[in-house]
This record gives sequence, C-alpha cells and structure tokens, in this order.
Amino acid sequence: MFQKKIFNISSFNDFNKTAIEIFNYQYKYNNFYQKYVNYLSIDFKKVKYFEQIPFLPIGFFKTHKIITGRQKNIDAVFISSGTTSFNKSKHYISDISIYEKSFKKGFEYFYGNINDYCIIALLPSYLEKKGSSLIYMVKSLIKQSNNRESKFYSDNYKDLICDLKKICCLGKQKILLIGTSFALLDIAEQYSNISVPNMIVMETGGMKGKRKELTRQELHYLLSKNFGAQYIHSEYGMTELLSQAYSVKNGIFKCPPWMKILIRDINDPFTIIDKGKTGGINIIDLANFNSCSFIATQDLGKLYKDESFEVLGRFDYSDIRGCNLMMG
Repeated sequence: MFQKKIFNISSFNDFNKTAIEIFNYQYKYNNFYQKYVNYLSIDFKKVKYFEQIPFLPIGFFKTHKIITGRQKNIDAVFISSGTTSFNKSKHYISDISIYEKSFKKGFEYFYGNINDYCIIALLPSYLEKKGSSLIYMVKSLIKQSNNRESKFYSDNYKDLICDLKKICCLGKQKILLIGTSFALLDIAEQYSNISVPNMIVMETGGMKGKRKELTRQELHYLLSKNFGAQYIHSEYGMTELLSQAYSVKNGIFKCPPWMKILIRDINDPFTIIDKGKTGGINIIDLANFNSCSFIATQDLGKLYKDESFEVLGRFDYSDIRGCNLMMG
C-alpha cells in the first residue's frame, strides 16, 4: 500500500507527507494505537507535521499484539533476545517482503550492491534462539550476496580465521564481518593483530551478560587495534522495527530516507527537544506501516544538526535487551 512512496522518499516534504498519511492510516486501523492517541487527548486531524505525531512506548510490544489493518495471515513473528525467557517483545509481520525490501535497500543505501560482498556472520547467541529479526536479515543478505564463502559461524573461530585468510587470497573481494560485541571481542583477543584488507568489521551491540560492559569507544578501540581496521562500523536495529541505521565510524549513526530520529525530553516524554541535547530516542520507521511506525524507545541518545545521531545508553529502569547495549 505505502511501499512505493516509502522507498522513493527524496525530500523532507516527501517524508512529512508520507508520515502523516501513515499516521492517519494507523490511527484508523490500529485499534490499540488509536486508543493510545485518544488517551493522550490528541485530535488526530490536527496533526500536520511528523514532529506532532504521538510515539507509542516500545514496551507495549511486550504486552499487546501491535498490528495495523485487518491482516489475518502472519508471515513471521520476531521475538526480542535478552537475558530472561519471559516478557519479550513480539513483532507480528503480516508481509515479510516489506522487511526484506527495507533491509536490502537500507544496506545498499550505505554500502552499495550486496553482490559485491562476502558476508561472514558471527552471531552465536542469536543462532541459539528462534524468531530473531537480525538472523533473518543476515541470512537473507548472505543468500543475496551470491558468494559461496558467505556463511554463519558460531564459536569455531579457528575456521573463521582460516577462511578469512583464504578469501583474502582470492582477490579484492569486499568482506563484511558482522557480529555481536562479545563474539568479536572473543575472536580479537584469541587472534590478535588480525589484518584483512577490504574487510568491514561491524558490531551489532550487546554483551548479553557474557562480558563486562564497555563504552562504545572502548569496544571500538580494542576491535580496531586487533582487527587492524581504521574504523569499526555499527548497526542499530531492533525487533520492533523493520529498518536499520548504520554507523561507519565513531558510533555516529545515520538513517535511510524512510527512517528518522527525534529526541524527547527525559522528564517530559511528550516534548521533543532541540538537536544537540540528550534525551530519549523516538524513531519513525515508515516501513513499519503494518504495525506501528512511531515508537518511543528506551534508549538515550543525541541528535545532531546533520540528522546523524548517537546512542548513549539506556534508561535506568529499562530491562536488558539483546541488541545494542553499548553505553556511549
């Protein structure tokens, strides 16, 4: 319904117009979101700009089935990772092709054609659990890379290192090594001074209780030193979203055109604050039109003038979640 508009956004006005259309659609066809907006005594007809749209607290994905429309068929259910086995977020996906298009176009927006890459995935903790949106994304990107060397690894670090060296000998193939923070640290410590030309090292965040938490700066310093990489890249995504932001250096993230970040006041969650100030991260993900595109996360961050942003941690009362626990 909205796919063509979403993935062809090219201006601020395009984004605002589409965001308002989706807000009206979700107000009309998402019963829970409508109740939430009404509870706030907001007249949806008066919402003309995306900054005025009410953001649904992300915690409701743990307690309610957040779906827009009358979809009876569910293609997939993504379940958040974490250190506990109960009270996890669930994202009901009525059209998996939208997610596939979003993460493919998002990746290519920042990194170019997926066919140019060999993807090495080091996501052991996610492989152990069902319903991971990250595993679904990486598995699909591996398939689309059309490279027989692209694959998942668990704790077989020796094989991974050997394969990296073999791939390196094959020529100037671009390599993407994507992994959780703790797994990348493990392999970096066991095999110091790893240096592979044309390799991007990308962390997805999360120590998952397996190691002491580090600041993002500390993490990137250690990884950069041991992998011989000038910069460490980062991915910012979550179960409740269908799009991702990426950082190519220094933990500064940027969004694809159909995704936008706003920062809310810590003490007044319904007030959007100026750029450069620290507050709660609100996310507009227009690809999420079949669930909820306007989400108030439990992450703390700062938005800059060029629309890039930084993730600085989490609210103290927030429970541990599997992705991006890194404190900045």
